[in-house]
Amino acid sequence: MDTTTSEPPTVPSGGNIYRRLLELAWPVIGLNVLNVLALAVDTAMIGRMDGADQALTGLGFSTQLLFLLMVLMMGLTVGSVAMIARAHGAEQPERVNHILAQSSALTVILSIIVAVLGHLLAEPLLRVLGAGPESAEAGMLYLRVMLTGVVFNYLNILYAAALRGVGETRLPFLISLGMNLLNALFNYGLILGNLGLPALGLRGAAIGTVTAQAIAVFTMVILLRRDVISGVHLSLRPPPIDVGLARSLGRIGAPAALDMVVLNAGFLSIIGMLGRIDDIAVAAHGVGLRIQALAFVPGMSIGQATGAMVGNALGAHHPDEVRRITRAAMVLCAVSMTTLGMIFIIEAESLLGLFDIDHNTPLADYSVMWIRLLGLCMPAVSIYIALNGAFQGAGATRLSLRINILATVLIQIPLSWVLGFPLGMSAFGVWLAFPIALGLKSLMGIVVYRSSGWMKAGDRV
Repeated sequence: MDTTTSEPPTVPSGGNIYRRLLELAWPVIGLNVLNVLALAVDTAMIGRMDGADQALTGLGFSTQLLFLLMVLMMGLTVGSVAMIARAHGAEQPERVNHILAQSSALTVILSIIVAVLGHLLAEPLLRVLGAGPESAEAGMLYLRVMLTGVVFNYLNILYAAALRGVGETRLPFLISLGMNLLNALFNYGLILGNLGLPALGLRGAAIGTVTAQAIAVFTMVILLRRDVISGVHLSLRPPPIDVGLARSLGRIGAPAALDMVVLNAGFLSIIGMLGRIDDIAVAAHGVGLRIQALAFVPGMSIGQATGAMVGNALGAHHPDEVRRITRAAMVLCAVSMTTLGMIFIIEAESLLGLFDIDHNTPLADYSVMWIRLLGLCMPAVSIYIALNGAFQGAGATRLSLRINILATVLIQIPLSWVLGFPLGMSAFGVWLAFPIALGLKSLMGIVVYRSSGWMKAGDRV
């Protein structure tokens, strides 16, 4: 560990915080948009296949399952970026590189575990979610390939997050841009049988995506080996696992992983309930989630940049800047997400054209309903997204977990069932509980923010 005793780095103050936050966030916004577009491109192309409704339903189920299997990786990522950001703020490059090497090794190990367990459990889990035989069969065509190449997806996530922790977001964005162009090209050929390639449908979508992800990882590794980022160098020699560091990552990452489990439980409960109402509602839920992902991108990106800046500020021992950064993040998130929410409410029907969905069909009606409900929740959820970014940057992941458990497990899931079934509101009732729960998260997040204990949560790392 680097024990350098140099002066702490200067942290932006006053109005500069907004400028620095935006400079750090805009490439993250671009990267997250590209990540969403990768799946949106797949969805749009699959929507042009014969039997598209069945294929989209299978894709909806399989995508949710992939999100569920990703929770441990997201926990590892949160822990890594929080620790790297602190080490970078404290001007400890050797510590930064040690965390990066250890996180890379742990990511490879985790990928192998997820791939093996995923192949064994994917099909029965799809059935548990409510997928019928045909939907489960379609979903497995996509899942088998994605699970086999999951290590490339996970390493892309890790390296983008690690570089964000040292204030570098443009390089991951540029690599992701190239990856998405390749993904679109490969999938144009492999899904629909263009460019002289076989038409493999859902399997082709997964093959194109995994191939593009692999190329992106190899590119990132080459650049990190050549020290293109000052003070950041990736060693390819497999390191012995640093048990102490792994425990520190676990203290931060485990609650973040459980947070994702709870979040996914909320989404999976929705899919499970919708599957018992109408399979077409499940397909509409998947379409709505693509729109939701786009709507959440600016806020989530600002939240991610906020976490890095908060970690840097705490590592440099500037706790007063943490409050300023967090307040700036709340303002930026509220403005951007509220604006997008209004657009989605007004233009919900027009957005269906992105997925080549015919109007005046059950799929279109369900999709518009869900998109408008998501738009209504944007102002409230924007505040919590900013606060959650700050909590994660400070290592206060246990607080985020407690808020999520209260809002999702105790409110959203039972309320979805009550509104959807006993009160007879069907799919609308199942969906309505989601924005209600998001509003409660924001209120609880504000209460936690007013205290000061959350800024000390990561001091042990």
